[in-house]
Amino acid sequence: MSEPTEKPQRLRVIVADDQAAVREPLAAVLALSDDIDVVAAAADGTEVLAAAAAGPVDVVLMDLRMPVMDGIETTRRLGEEHPEVAVVVLTTFADDDSILGALGAGARGYLTKNAGRQDITRAIRAAAAGQSVLDREVQDRLLATARAKAPLLGQGPPQERQFGQKPPGEGQFGRGLPADLTRREREVLTLIGRGLPNRGIAEKLFISEATVKTHINNLFAKAGIRDRADAVRRAIETGLA
Repeated sequence: MSEPTEKPQRLRVIVADDQAAVREPLAAVLALSDDIDVVAAAADGTEVLAAAAAGPVDVVLMDLRMPVMDGIETTRRLGEEHPEVAVVVLTTFADDDSILGALGAGARGYLTKNAGRQDITRAIRAAAAGQSVLDREVQDRLLATARAKAPLLGQGPPQERQFGQKPPGEGQFGRGLPADLTRREREVLTLIGRGLPNRGIAEKLFISEATVKTHINNLFAKAGIRDRADAVRRAIETGLA
């Protein structure tokens, strides 16, 4: 007689948006997923914090522009009061202040409202697993901002280079990172910045996923990186991605 298989744990999600016309349909759509329970719908940040305190909660799907307490401040407060709760931003805004503000506050994912249901559920699952998902538009914006603010990258458009190839000008890239990062740790950070998951990094570097995780843990500890979204930002800002 075979033993019963254990059902996967369902993710408990708060949907936060000040517009009921967005919040309610989004909650209804997410509730159709086999592994997601929408435990609360919030119209502002104070309602999010109250629902998180009532808990348990795994992920908050967070709008940024809300009354009383906006999404960035709410994300920061969640990090202080409920660090076990992951935040995925879902917003119409993809400007520098919104993106950097949300990621700096601790958001693990950032999507625009062009994202479809599969994109949103994938980001929720990734955030619950400690991973990050950034909308392609957001990644492009971060890269453009980093290049515009970093004269170290040189004049004119950046030249394409093969992975592992040193760029001209020793020390131009990766400046601002700890000096004790190993070459492998820098390679891992580069690939995180390019959006590769652990499996993709392992395949690219011909190492195991367990080894990738070890390098990531060491990299995060040395560089003071909070999570994968922060790693993407650091890779772009330092010119590695």
